[in-house]
Amino acid sequence: MANFDVFNGDADGICALLQLRNADPRDAELVTGVKRDINLLQRVAATAGDRVTALDISMDKNRDALLALLDNGAEVFYCDHHFAGDIPETHNLTALINTEPDTCTSLLVNGYLKGAFREWAITGAFGDNLKKSALALAKQTGLSAEQLELLENLGTYINYNAYGADLDDLHFTPQALYQHMQAFASPLDFVAGAATVFEQLADGYTQDMQAARSTPFDHEAANTAVLTFPNEAWARRVSGVFSNDLANGNPDRAHAVLTEKANGNYLVSVRAPLSNKTGADELCMQFPTGGGRKAAAGINDLPADQLGDFIQALEARYS
Repeated sequence: MANFDVFNGDADGICALLQLRNADPRDAELVTGVKRDINLLQRVAATAGDRVTALDISMDKNRDALLALLDNGAEVFYCDHHFAGDIPETHNLTALINTEPDTCTSLLVNGYLKGAFREWAITGAFGDNLKKSALALAKQTGLSAEQLELLENLGTYINYNAYGADLDDLHFTPQALYQHMQAFASPLDFVAGAATVFEQLADGYTQDMQAARSTPFDHEAANTAVLTFPNEAWARRVSGVFSNDLANGNPDRAHAVLTEKANGNYLVSVRAPLSNKTGADELCMQFPTGGGRKAAAGINDLPADQLGDFIQALEARYS
């Protein structure tokens, strides 16, 4: 019997897996990548008797590979909060899917485990920019304000580390970062026990955010704002967390952060207004390589000649 842990490389995917493996330790092949690398199940060769855990990757985007695994007799546990489409009904699939905008995979796993490793769930929710949900869950703990701030920072740093065109852009590969963390039942223990890792993430985040905040807007209106980053590693790393930062600072406005790519196209990160967390997924799915969830979505490769159409669609959706 072989085990496969398949997870998005961001804070939500990593923190979801940390909860599960603290509750049910197992040796498994780790399958992950940069945040936007979500077609992960196609890398798994599992058959009858094998166990596959899939976390924080769209079932819709992985449908063909999922069906093949199920047909091969693999046992699949699938937990996610992105658009799923039709969920297969078969005895060897356990699906925990919820696409509501105020939840994430870490919170779903927390419910599944009945709060056994709640602090990792809080960290994952903070990383997914679900501050209200994280704080609501934190009320069930005795965490101090300083400890909560530390979990929020850690979640943000883990999420930041996942963004890049490829693994070379990242400070740590998601697999390596997970392996640094997996020995700790609590994120507070991780920060204390692996201080050099935490500090490297914090320093990189601070430097990249300073560069991002010096970038002027291309378009700024009451309901929407757009800015473009250059084709540089710092820009690819910071695009997602800076989008969250913009959303938190202007909760009634939708934001799009575009990053130039070597091929002349754009990597796009969209955040719906926090006061109206809907439509980001529908907006991005109008364009090739687009997808995501209601509150936060993106386009992996927006053709340059469709940039004007994208900005028009953004304004039309959130005007």
